[in-house]
Amino acid sequence: MGSVAKKGLQQYLLQLQHHPLRTKAITAGLLSAISDIVAQKLSGIQKLQLRRLLLKVLFGFAYLGPFGHFLHIILDKMFKGKKDTKTVAKKVVLEQLTSSPWNNMLFMIYYGVIVEIKLMTAIRPSIMEIAVLASCGMGESPVCATAVSCHFPQCRCMWLGNISESASKVYGIDKRLKHVSNDRVPYSSNTTYD
Repeated sequence: MGSVAKKGLQQYLLQLQHHPLRTKAITAGLLSAISDIVAQKLSGIQKLQLRRLLLKVLFGFAYLGPFGHFLHIILDKMFKGKKDTKTVAKKVVLEQLTSSPWNNMLFMIYYGVIVEIKLMTAIRPSIMEIAVLASCGMGESPVCATAVSCHFPQCRCMWLGNISESASKVYGIDKRLKHVSNDRVPYSSNTTYD
């Protein structure tokens, strides 16, 4: 078993070197699928919601993987490719203050509007509350983020992008959104969107 896992990891790292964007996009999609399956089971959903699962995979594949890939290229250029612990900590702080709140807010908008099919006006009150909680570390621990960045810098963007929903279950953020689910408005051609 150990040799199979080792060969798999070697193949993955080889793909990461030769095709980094594609590999990160596929990995983010796969991690999105795994995190959503776990989240659905933990929340007590009996039958897997395939539409929700596929939409989250699409978000991971089309946005989280590429965004993280290019973000870390920019961070490497900003910090001149340094990999020491102090530089990694600076990268983590910069990411926590900039892209993490943005990604969490964008995910919540995507989840509310696309996955849950709610109007923007119905989810707007919760977006700012969740964005503030996410930027304060509700989605990840800075210690974990630094450890992951040091040991698996190429995987950090996928890992971080897929824990926010599971964290929302643990911290009860999903319960704060319960009132929003009662505000569903069916689509009509007369509906205006903000």
